[in-house]
Amino acid sequence: MLKVLFLTTAHHSKDDRIYYHQAKSLADAGFEVKITSLSDDLNEISHQIEIESYPILHHSSQQKIEAFLKVCNSFQPDTIICSEPLAVFAAHQFQKIKKTSVVYDITEWYPAMSMIIHLPYPSKIFHAVKFFLINLYAGFLSTDFIYGETTKKFPLAYFFPFKRNIILPYYPDSEFIFSNIKKLDSNQITLCCTGQISKDKGIGNFFKAIDLVRKKDTDVEIKILIIGSARNENDRVYFENLLSEYQFKNIEIKKPMSFEKFTESFAEADICFDLRELNFENNHSLPIKLFYYMGAGKPVIYSDLKGIRQHMDISGFGYSVNPDDSERIADIILNYIKNPEHYKTHAQNADQAFREKYNWNVIKNSFTEFIKTSHK
Repeated sequence: MLKVLFLTTAHHSKDDRIYYHQAKSLADAGFEVKITSLSDDLNEISHQIEIESYPILHHSSQQKIEAFLKVCNSFQPDTIICSEPLAVFAAHQFQKIKKTSVVYDITEWYPAMSMIIHLPYPSKIFHAVKFFLINLYAGFLSTDFIYGETTKKFPLAYFFPFKRNIILPYYPDSEFIFSNIKKLDSNQITLCCTGQISKDKGIGNFFKAIDLVRKKDTDVEIKILIIGSARNENDRVYFENLLSEYQFKNIEIKKPMSFEKFTESFAEADICFDLRELNFENNHSLPIKLFYYMGAGKPVIYSDLKGIRQHMDISGFGYSVNPDDSERIADIILNYIKNPEHYKTHAQNADQAFREKYNWNVIKNSFTEFIKTSHK
């Protein structure tokens, strides 16, 4: 029985990709699986998966590497799947003790904008280059790569083209999907936005489009459903100013739900939105929520992202838009209201596309086989 260890600094032990999809699939396939995160304090065995995690995310790099090595030495894995460069560095040190495959699972930009955005310009450039080189070194030390999406292949696939790799998108298991295909009532609609509440993630674009809908058609009854929270004080103040500016009458704001209940939390929604800004990082991302919206049978209106265009065509169940073009977005919403059969077709197409192409069962076996052969 092959032993597989997941190491992550920034993701929680029960992260949706690591725990609910990758680890569970490997355990079901007969692997012995363990997860160690440095973002929470958890020690348990759940679904045949051992979890040994420590809340030391803000400790020194050396302390974090030592914690990872302690787990490696006790578990003696055959394959280590790493989510960040620091985890790769720890896994590489363990390779000196035991022949082990190191698989680097790349789902985030490194460096992310959040890592350098608050730095002054000379320092920002220096740190961007430093983190870029750190990521390259992690790629050099890795045995294999898993890419969460095609756009994330840069730069490692170009510097290390001969290393084994697989594209493993963020498709959800249907076990975690609550499908609720709605029928539009005359002149009533529920518009939903989930996740991080910030200017960057498009909450301002969302409100601007809705405001235009109510100005274009004063008879439309709009309910707004927001599920998420602001990540910092600046985002909280920005959101409160938007609420004060627009004074929407029917708005419900829910705190983020557990992963298992996520699609249930927006079951009442008619259309789901993601109108994030078109900066480099956002434009080169394939949003995870898109597949959950599809599975739930919700038509979508999304920013026209390169990450989506390279992966799929959403025109059968939604629209790609310029997030600043509130005029077009408002017209799309009103068109759904005036043409309920068009809405019904898009909702059914979303559900069908998820069931046939974009669920975890479609890619699960290729993942488990990739990990099985990584140790050969």
